[in-house]
Amino acid sequence: MISCLLLQPSAPAAPPLQTDLEAAGIHVIGAVQRSNLVQEAAKWAPDAVVLCETSLDDTVLELLQALRATAPRPVLLFTADADADKMVRALDAGVHAYVVNGYAAARLRPLVHLAQARFAHERRLRDEVAELAHRFEERKLVDRAKGILMRARPLSEDEAFRLLRTASMHSNQRVGKVSQLVIETAACAEAVNRAGQLRMLSQRLIKLCALQALEARSPLQELIEQSVSRLDTSLASLAKGLSSATYGDLVDAVASTWAELRQALSQPTDTRRLAQLDALAERVLLHADRLVAQLQSAGGATRLHVVNVAGRQRMLSQRLAKQALLGEVLRGAAAAAAQAEADKARQEFEMGLAYLEGAPLTTPEIRDSLDEASRGWGALTRALALVGRPDGQRALADSSEALLAVFERLTDRYEHSMQILMG
Repeated sequence: MISCLLLQPSAPAAPPLQTDLEAAGIHVIGAVQRSNLVQEAAKWAPDAVVLCETSLDDTVLELLQALRATAPRPVLLFTADADADKMVRALDAGVHAYVVNGYAAARLRPLVHLAQARFAHERRLRDEVAELAHRFEERKLVDRAKGILMRARPLSEDEAFRLLRTASMHSNQRVGKVSQLVIETAACAEAVNRAGQLRMLSQRLIKLCALQALEARSPLQELIEQSVSRLDTSLASLAKGLSSATYGDLVDAVASTWAELRQALSQPTDTRRLAQLDALAERVLLHADRLVAQLQSAGGATRLHVVNVAGRQRMLSQRLAKQALLGEVLRGAAAAAAQAEADKARQEFEMGLAYLEGAPLTTPEIRDSLDEASRGWGALTRALALVGRPDGQRALADSSEALLAVFERLTDRYEHSMQILMG
């Protein structure tokens, strides 16, 4: 049987709805007060809601709007109110059959059917609109993913789409879902790369300051200013692109410590202040490393690990040079501690290089970069042996910058690797 829920009529001379509905073969769940209509409709999910109001007021219209928002059901309204404006408002509020001065027991059943038919029609239209909107959004995702793949490798638009479609079939997911995963992975890989730059720049800045303390050369100041600008840009990009609710505290921790270091760098650098600058840089490194770890975890720890390692090699190339130079600039226990950190950085770099050389993720371009990195590492280690001499210090500065450039390219290649983007 068709079931319905009645709204208790407010007029004393209202027609006998419950009796007439039951006589028409419609099961009446009950008649409820206005305050309980939405709750009871949600509880019983009737096939229709029927009400009879002599005149519509704002209270009834607001009640119908709440019903439509919370527990939408077919609504049949009998009224004596012929106000056209109220008719429009009633339809907007979810009334499906609006009957003016037309109550008759014989009409109840077909009018309930009419309300049900219009309710079903309205739902179908909403579903069709939602499906069209979903397809439109999916198409935008596919276009974005194709663009990412085309920038990563020399692919045509058709080839990029075929790649997405093949991945869709293999993973038994819609092309839109695969495209969304590609977009999210690309964003995470970029964030890991950019956050890794913060680590590297914190070490590079102190390396440059140490070189400046050993030998005043004008190009060093230019490199320092470039590094400061680059760190500002990377930090601003991360703050804008990452979710503040998820990563805001981590980004803020880097930013606040960087603000201290940036201010300290604006003052003249001498041997005495190097240790203070380095302590601030170590805090920037610590907070940036925490940010990278969380980004890698969120984006798929296994998939993005190689991006993180390559980016960390950039940092280690600068850290090793920095610690070796601090060992020459500083004195006593501070110099010994710097040398110990240099030895540690050297071991970590060699482990990272071995990992990358043995990683299954490779392309001809990546292999070429790794070969170049091995040669650059040899040049850096030769310079380390001469760090006590001015020419050795210059060689260390040049070789560490050259190795940094290699790992910048290599990290970018890992970030845009098809194997990472497509999983």
